[in-house]
Amino acid sequence: MTSDPALPLDPDTAADPAALARAVARQRAELERLRDEAATTAVVERAKGALMAADGRSADAAHHELVRRARTGDRTLLEECWLTLGALEQPRRESGGNPDRDALRSAAASGTGDIADVLGAVGRDLVRVGSPQELAACLLRHLTPETGADAVMLYERLPEGGIELLGHAGIAPTFAAQWHRIPPLTGVAPLEALTEGEPRWLEDLAKDREHYLLVDDPPDRWRSRAWLPVPGGSASKVALGVLRGEERPFTSRERRLLRAVARLCAGRLRAFDARPDGHDDGPQPVQSVLDALPGAAILLCPMRSASGEVEDYRIEAAAPEAVDVFGRTGQDMVGSRILESYPSVAGEALWDGYLQALTTKVPFESEPFAYHDTVDGVPVTATYSVRAAPLDGGLLVTWLRHDPAELQEQRLADVQRLGNLGWANWNLATGESAWSAQTYAVLGLDPAAGPVPLDRLPRLVAADDTDTLTRAITELTTTATPFDLPFRVHTERGVRHLRIVAEAVTEPDGTPVEVHGFVQDLTAQRSAELALVESERAMLLQRGVLQAERALAGRLQHALLPLPRKPVRLAGLRVEVAYLPAQSGIQVGGDWFSAIELPDDQALFVVGDVAGHGIDAVATMAQLRFTAKGMVSTGSSLAGALARLNQLLLHSRDALTTATMILARYDPRTRVLSWTQAGHPPPLLVRGTEVRYVTRPRGILLGASAEPVFESAELRLEPGDRLLLYTDGLVERPGESLDTALSRLAATVRAQGREGAGSLDALLASLLADERRDDVCVVDVRVPSAEE
Repeated sequence: MTSDPALPLDPDTAADPAALARAVARQRAELERLRDEAATTAVVERAKGALMAADGRSADAAHHELVRRARTGDRTLLEECWLTLGALEQPRRESGGNPDRDALRSAAASGTGDIADVLGAVGRDLVRVGSPQELAACLLRHLTPETGADAVMLYERLPEGGIELLGHAGIAPTFAAQWHRIPPLTGVAPLEALTEGEPRWLEDLAKDREHYLLVDDPPDRWRSRAWLPVPGGSASKVALGVLRGEERPFTSRERRLLRAVARLCAGRLRAFDARPDGHDDGPQPVQSVLDALPGAAILLCPMRSASGEVEDYRIEAAAPEAVDVFGRTGQDMVGSRILESYPSVAGEALWDGYLQALTTKVPFESEPFAYHDTVDGVPVTATYSVRAAPLDGGLLVTWLRHDPAELQEQRLADVQRLGNLGWANWNLATGESAWSAQTYAVLGLDPAAGPVPLDRLPRLVAADDTDTLTRAITELTTTATPFDLPFRVHTERGVRHLRIVAEAVTEPDGTPVEVHGFVQDLTAQRSAELALVESERAMLLQRGVLQAERALAGRLQHALLPLPRKPVRLAGLRVEVAYLPAQSGIQVGGDWFSAIELPDDQALFVVGDVAGHGIDAVATMAQLRFTAKGMVSTGSSLAGALARLNQLLLHSRDALTTATMILARYDPRTRVLSWTQAGHPPPLLVRGTEVRYVTRPRGILLGASAEPVFESAELRLEPGDRLLLYTDGLVERPGESLDTALSRLAATVRAQGREGAGSLDALLASLLADERRDDVCVVDVRVPSAEE
């Protein structure tokens, strides 16, 4: 035995993943070669031992005989060893020859060399077979292309009679569980094949059904089948079954092949009976322990691929009380694989938990989970909790199946806990009482003290609720009148608001004999209701105060800011004014205007907007309005008037109050409008077909700075001109920029001019179709045309 020596890693390349992968691949390949060589050596030694026992020859002579037969039959040494192990019977028959072996060798030497090729391939694969289940899968893989096999079954004769399924491939786990053990009945083809030592060829379904008990899933699935005894000494113990979906006779070649395969399996099946070292099977001590323990437990042996990855688990031992979802118990489960029996486990949390426990050596405990499968076409669902603990390279798995009664109790407990309620029963005839655990928690009582009798229940409640509950209980126990009452109890956590619902079970004559009911903790709900009532009361009070303030402010505003009912003439100009309060909210705003004629026959136009709402805004508006009129009337310049108004706001009660404003004075002799502004939107000028905003002179809003700069500008008005002075409520919309709002106002005015509907009412109706969120104040100044 040779192998490539391991080369030291270069420090510069030690971290190269590709180099590490190549090294691991070489090591895995070498490991597989060594495993195959070891398995081959074991097969050769067993074949030599069989010849030595049969013919009394030495070890060297037995080896030379095997080599000679292999050369003569044009077979490999391994193939010849498997043929020898399958053909030789132990003990040897009294007759000098071995008919089975001679027939096998004759078939291999005749014109059926292709059979020898198939047997050689089967023999090579049998090296890796580790259980009857794997043996069945191996046979199905090779026999399907040769004979059309759809399934393979291996049955073993039981000492007490009957047969038991050793391994299978191509059939469903539920079907295997149903036909796992067959009693010693007549008309069982595999049992007859074992008893008489001859194959049973079932090739006519209608006739075979009259003579044999046929295993099928679904009915008529396998329309032809063969049952062959596997040679094993004076009497065969194992029957090989090959099942096909097509109904046709087995050809002579197929029969010879199946006989040869059955003999080939004999040696491998004997290898399962005892380990080469002569010791008992590893799981046997574990099985002895599990046999003595209660509960459901199995021992799983991981089945690994050539790369070492876990591909499946085989059940090596099982406790008698272990029951799976298919109803299999104890030994019926031994030998089956997890993924073959429970394929839906793959990729689930349980499968990952098995791998985690196997890798980390830390036990895995699952949360309760539902397993879904189908048995005989009927959906089956069961809920399990599983624990897997590492044990000598395998996993000891225990599980608990939650039956419907346990689940119902758990769900009832969850409902009581989540709903914060508990049930209670009182038997009026015997005086016995029963409460759920949640009832004690709701009432704040110690469960150790036991249930409280029904007639003593009013002693637990608050004094104000005692009489009501007493009357309700009396009516319930005398006339069976149910009740649903709220009440309060005093506990260590304070006053609790509870609810009790109860009804009576009566005799045929109407006499109450038992009371059923529940109590529920409504403290959180009641506290929320009380808080909501208190909040509503406070809101109503606040709303009343605000409505009163609005009414007062509205009357004050109307008194301070009377609106003319029709357009007025000032200094030769036609002036129309509109004021529209906001529709949302209950407070009035601080928008205002002035349009008066000065002593020197000039006209003064003022539009302003005080920040805020309510009485304070109205008061500030009145102060600014009358002060501005007074200062301009007494000769103050427009910019000087704004500067003094700014100082007035800075020294007012609320130094944080701000306001915007436009002051404009019109001289009819020169038709010049002198004006200044403090942070206010620009006036809109309409001249013929031109609609534009007048450029604003510098000026910031009032109350924002102690040293503001206010400048004046002049605008000469022409006959037919229209000038709009307005507050921001006319144009502003939520989420819209001021530039967009001003563009919409100009476009609306331009459109109305083309349509000839330039009235102020039409303009307001078009712009304020939606709900107004702010007050709107507009002063519409028009210069009469030459015709007017």
